[in-house]
This record gives sequence, C-alpha cells and structure tokens, in this order.
Amino acid sequence: MTMEPSREVNRRVPAEFDDVVVWAAWLYYEESLNQSDIAGIIGVSRATIVNYLQEARERGVVRIAMDAGVMARSDLSREICERFGLSETLVVQHQPGADAQTRLLTLGAAGARQLERMIDPGEILCVSWGKTVLAVADALKPMSDVDGVTVVQVTGAATSKRDFSAELCTAIMARKLGAISMNLNAPAVLSSADLCQALRREPALERQFDMIRQARTIVFGLGGLGPESTIRFADIATDEEIDAYGEDGAKAVLICRFLDEEGNQITREFDKRMMGIELDELRAIPRRLCVAGGLSKLEAIRATLKGGYATHFVTDLETARALLKG
Repeated sequence: MTMEPSREVNRRVPAEFDDVVVWAAWLYYEESLNQSDIAGIIGVSRATIVNYLQEARERGVVRIAMDAGVMARSDLSREICERFGLSETLVVQHQPGADAQTRLLTLGAAGARQLERMIDPGEILCVSWGKTVLAVADALKPMSDVDGVTVVQVTGAATSKRDFSAELCTAIMARKLGAISMNLNAPAVLSSADLCQALRREPALERQFDMIRQARTIVFGLGGLGPESTIRFADIATDEEIDAYGEDGAKAVLICRFLDEEGNQITREFDKRMMGIELDELRAIPRRLCVAGGLSKLEAIRATLKGGYATHFVTDLETARALLKG
C-alpha cells in the first residue's frame, strides 16, 4: 500500500475517480500519458506514480492481459519448434478476406523481419529464388548496421525472365543490405551431367560454391508439384520431368530438389544436370530460414521440416494449425 496522499492531492482527484490511484491508472493506461507527465498533473513525484500504478494492479483496478491472438500464435510457434526441432518459428495472421497477393506480401514482410534479426555484419548470406523469396527481399528495410555482407545466389539462371528469378532476388536483397552481390553465372540446368560437372570445376564457379560453403545464413521458399506451382512455369524443368518425380513419390520442391513426404531427396538424371546448391550443402549452413505458407503447400512444408532443412521458419496461422494436426 502506498503512503496516504496529501489533502491537496486528494482535492485534485476528479469526482469520477474513486481515488488518486484510480486516476493515475486512468491517465497512464487510457490517456497514454507517461509517468513524468502524470506526476506533474497530480503534483507528486514520478516514484510515487510508479507506486500508484503498482497498487492499481494489486487492487485489481488494472488487469494486464496478452491479446488472445498473440498468445495463440506464440503457443503454435513453440509447438512447431518442438515437433520439428526448429530454433525459431514466426507465425503471422492474415487479415480476414485477404487475397493471394496480400497474403504473399504479409508473409514476405514477416520473413524480412525475421531475416533482419538474423543477419550479422561481415557474413555470407545465401539466397534462393521464387515469389516468396522475392517478397522477403522487397520487404527488407535498408540496413546500415550490417557492413561487409555478401549475398550469394545458390542456383543457376533459368531461361525465363520471370520477376522472381534467382538473379533478381539476390540483387534486391544485396541492394537493401548494402551488400556485395554474387550471381551464379551459369544455367540452372545443363544439357548433360558431364557438362554440369565440368562447369563446376571452372575456377569462377568453384569460388561461388566455396562461398556457399562458408555461408552462415540462407533464406529460401519451397513449393509443391501442383499445376500452379512455381516450378511448373519457371522454365527450369518440363512438366514431364516434374511428373516423373511425382510418380516416384515427390511431395516438395526445395531449391529445385525434390523430396518425398518424409523429407528424403528423390534423385533422377535431372539432378545431375542441375547447377546449384546440393541439399547436404544446404543442411551444412548453420541458420536456414524457410518462409512458406498456404494450405496448398502443406505437404511440401511438412516434408521440408521433417527433413531438417530449416532451423528458422515463418508461416501463417492457418498453415501452422494444419501442420500440427498431421
């Protein structure tokens, strides 16, 4: 209990308030005044205001409660981390009735917020490609406190000019971070396995893959094999090649590699012609941020998380709940 207020202080209390403690609480929580301003209005010290606010909580005048939606997302995050062995999960809630593009932008903004927390000065950051990765890159705030970062493209270039290409994602992210951009100057898919291996032995590409192996962080999205999946219209693989993986049990596409429902890689001749990071190289990177959401990607997300390819995960509330039901 605080000291009994002086008669002068009591006289200042407006009639609608029971006493000075209730008045102080109202000014702080409802009028959003700071403690120094309230002290000036009431005519007491700031330390006395601190005591009044504490007493208001103890008497039940003020009850502080976390928003139920925030608590639910926090609980889901912890459960997903425990189930899939993740370091961190960020769950975001879409606005009711949000269309696909708005949902993508919301997810990208959350991914950018998470990535900003992870990047250290002087490190190597690897970047995949796709609509979600582009949304993350676009949402990044310019950062002046992460000097010396190098952003490295981890797959070769597709023949299409899609606006979510690996080159564009890498370039935008480097610009936002004030970083050096290292593009992988080779096609994503070569005409033969021998040619792919020969190119990998070229000094310029050897340096690129050395940089990948030195990376501390990677950001990537993922997809499924459905008719609307990114892999279908990125001009990297033909429908026949993608369908063949599906017949072998593929449920996810992770940086142009195909996974079964348990997260095991399915390999075919196509993989030997692919110019890009291998999944064992991906797993060797200490911090691996996967940004993915939407029920259409549920199987792909579950496979990727089961396979241990991510350490950090950003998704939406609906997807998070569905993940824990399976």
